[in-house]
Amino acid sequence: MPETTDQQKFVYDFTEGNKDLKDLLGGKGANLAEMTNLGLPVPPGFTITTEACKVYLESGTEPVALRDEVSAHLDALEKQMGKKLGQADDPLLVSVRSGAKFSMPGMMDTVLNIGLSDASVAGLAAQAGGERFAWDSYRRLIQMFGKTVLGVDGDLFEEALDEAKRAKGVTTDVELDAADLQRLVEEFKGIVAKETGRDFPQEPREQMDLAIRAVFDSWNGDRAKLYRRQERIPGDLGTAVNICSMVFGNLGPDSGTGVAFTRDPASGHQGVYGDYLQNAQGEDVVAGIRNTVPLADLERIDKASYDQLMQIMETLETHYKDLCDIEFTIERGKLWMLQTRIGKRTAGAAFRIATQLVDQGLIDEAEALQRVTGGQLAQLMFPRFDEKAKTELLGRGIAASPGAAVGKAVFDSYTAVKWSRSGEKVILIRRETNPDDLDGMIASEGILTSRGGKTSHAAVVARGMGKTCVCGAEELEVDTKRRRMTAPGGIVIEEGEVVSIDGSTGKVYLGEVPVVPSPVVEYFEGRMQADAAPGSGEAAAAAGDELVQAVHRMMSYADGRRRLQVRANADNAEDAARARRFGAQGIGLCRTEHMFLGERREMVERLILADTEAERDEALGALLPLQKADFVELFEAMDGLPVTVRLLDPPLHEFLPDITELSVRVALAEARREPHENELRLLQAVHKLHEQNPMLGLRGVRLGLVIPGLFAMQVRAIAEAAAERAGAGGDPRAEIMIPLVGTVQELEIVREEAERVIAEVEQATGADLRLTLGTMIELPRAALTAGQIAEAAEFFSFGTNDLTQTVWGFSRDDVEASFFTAYLEKGIFGVSPFETIDKDGVGSLVREAAKAGRATRPDLKLGVCGEHGGDPESVHFFHEVGLDYVSCSPFRIPVARLEAGRAAALGDGGSDSR
Repeated sequence: MPETTDQQKFVYDFTEGNKDLKDLLGGKGANLAEMTNLGLPVPPGFTITTEACKVYLESGTEPVALRDEVSAHLDALEKQMGKKLGQADDPLLVSVRSGAKFSMPGMMDTVLNIGLSDASVAGLAAQAGGERFAWDSYRRLIQMFGKTVLGVDGDLFEEALDEAKRAKGVTTDVELDAADLQRLVEEFKGIVAKETGRDFPQEPREQMDLAIRAVFDSWNGDRAKLYRRQERIPGDLGTAVNICSMVFGNLGPDSGTGVAFTRDPASGHQGVYGDYLQNAQGEDVVAGIRNTVPLADLERIDKASYDQLMQIMETLETHYKDLCDIEFTIERGKLWMLQTRIGKRTAGAAFRIATQLVDQGLIDEAEALQRVTGGQLAQLMFPRFDEKAKTELLGRGIAASPGAAVGKAVFDSYTAVKWSRSGEKVILIRRETNPDDLDGMIASEGILTSRGGKTSHAAVVARGMGKTCVCGAEELEVDTKRRRMTAPGGIVIEEGEVVSIDGSTGKVYLGEVPVVPSPVVEYFEGRMQADAAPGSGEAAAAAGDELVQAVHRMMSYADGRRRLQVRANADNAEDAARARRFGAQGIGLCRTEHMFLGERREMVERLILADTEAERDEALGALLPLQKADFVELFEAMDGLPVTVRLLDPPLHEFLPDITELSVRVALAEARREPHENELRLLQAVHKLHEQNPMLGLRGVRLGLVIPGLFAMQVRAIAEAAAERAGAGGDPRAEIMIPLVGTVQELEIVREEAERVIAEVEQATGADLRLTLGTMIELPRAALTAGQIAEAAEFFSFGTNDLTQTVWGFSRDDVEASFFTAYLEKGIFGVSPFETIDKDGVGSLVREAAKAGRATRPDLKLGVCGEHGGDPESVHFFHEVGLDYVSCSPFRIPVARLEAGRAAALGDGGSDSR
């Protein structure tokens, strides 16, 4: 192969790369090289690197050396194939295909049949032995090139094709003969000339160069950027470009194209899975334009190719040690491999496949943990349809991506987005989807198509996003123009009517079908009730569910490896008991303000507005036994495990009458000359305490310092509850947390008071309580002075919700509704900083505060109690910076446990995978 004298090499032959060069060659190019190295039948070709794309995107022009490198590799390819690109008598044709590091199905551009022209179409016909094939290939080139490279509206070509079929009186393009296709080519060329002001390019090298540039440009196309944001793929990776000699699946009945999976991507079961289409090219399968046959039918159609494909699939799965997604073409009985990649799969399939591969000895437990994610586990915890419910079945398709989705029927992407933003749940219904439908697919609860199979665009993208999807429901007639769907028996579903789709069975129902809990949730809920210790298989075995067994095994792997403990955010005994069943190792945040809602709010109001010490003591005295009772229940539910109780934190306005309503009441009383002395006194007090920005006002530790006795009452309630529980033979492990501390002096004052109260309770009860006192780190100043604060704190709990607000200057209640959508769409955020921790800003404060705190107090316990504690990506960060535990809502505990195990396994040498 040609050698480059340039310092940087921009083009690699398929024989030069390997599967580990995805950063440079993209996933497609790296895997084509790997298959070539394995001796599999791959059409010869070469790859332009992602580095070339980056140069182009940054400068607006290709690297200077790129053209010469491409020429050298093209010359070598022509010598290998024994023909020239686009030569008149026997043309070499190539495909120009995108290939980023991470799979982005259908999001970037591909052009087939490059090199075909007016001068070479007859030569191709002679070579192939049929004019129809040649003219069909030429019309495909003009259609794809016109849309993706020249920017012509693709509907213009589709309308011309539909008109040609109507004129002929046929329904599929394969029924058009050579003369029909030749006329269509001329019509397509006319469309190009009219829409672009130039003729379709006849020079083969110009076609290839323009197609390469179009693939580079497609990296920043709207649909690609939207997909990257959805899948959180970095925007600076760029795409490689693969130039591959064409092989043809549309040469007749002994040719075809297909997609195969080494295991079922929907269920994970082993077997023969995929789609095949005779006399077709690859885009026909993916687009779902023509309905395929199951891959198993290939054994009857072409047994030799089928047997060879089965051998190759086994080779690839053993080599990659994972589910492989394969694209292939058969050209007149000759099998060619066009692509392989680690296949996207449903959440259930991911868990099943990971355990299967462990059992087969292909991977170990640490690697198995990298094959599943917390996000997938969360999907498995979603409800499913109630099998006992009365339903009206409309039809059945292919179960492409599981789940139970209910919503109003919509028939285009625009409506799906519009209705979704208005709060409606929708089901996107199409004949088949294409990349332009991506925003509608994201907005929908689920996707239903009447065409296509498990390898269609809708199925592949839905599985990647975790969306429920039913494909190929042929008995349902979808009319997107009239915005309706017709089911057998003449049942018409108009846009806006509710439908339910079951991605696990492929069934489609009229109306809303009720849901029941997932068996995975039932497994978590029942484990502790069955007195089965964490790590045992009793509950999983009782469930008798294969998926539950797989989840149980992965959770056991994770629990056995993780260093991070997982606690729960819980404010009452019921939530605490549920959290414990879900595997919580304590409570990381009990928000005592939630205990003061309802009837108790008036009591807190009296405390805040008390004018005299006697009124204040009376209010505190009334609250003490209620608080104590709350804590007794909580300590009983979490006996033997730590319970971190945060003292009262919320801003005053949450406990005071609304100032506007109170003003109206006073004004009306004055107008009616009714007695209103109490209301007027109350209004004056509320005015005095009113704050313009209450979230940054009198709350947290400030409230405890300003209202004498408030924190002392809460500490006494905690201590007395702990003493009572200990006296009953229990093992209470209370931790008292002081909120919103900004300086060590605040903490020292509260700590001194708390220690006095605890000592009094210990003396009165004879109990040795061993209560610990710590603080929340939720202000930037607290993080920056953590070394000082650690002198008075036995533990830190990072309140990342408030820390994110104060670091960014965001009011969460306002910004998420006002401008976060725009920030996400513009790429300023890849994800909301309230969803996944901002590692560079908020995260750096957490890292430095943890380091400074432990420098002062080496045994300082560190945790996090914001909702970031249940976010998969954030859990990995907290593991990395050395925290002791994360705390999250009860239903996110299994996710946090799994991700903590994954983080530990990755640190042990497992490989991260997307």
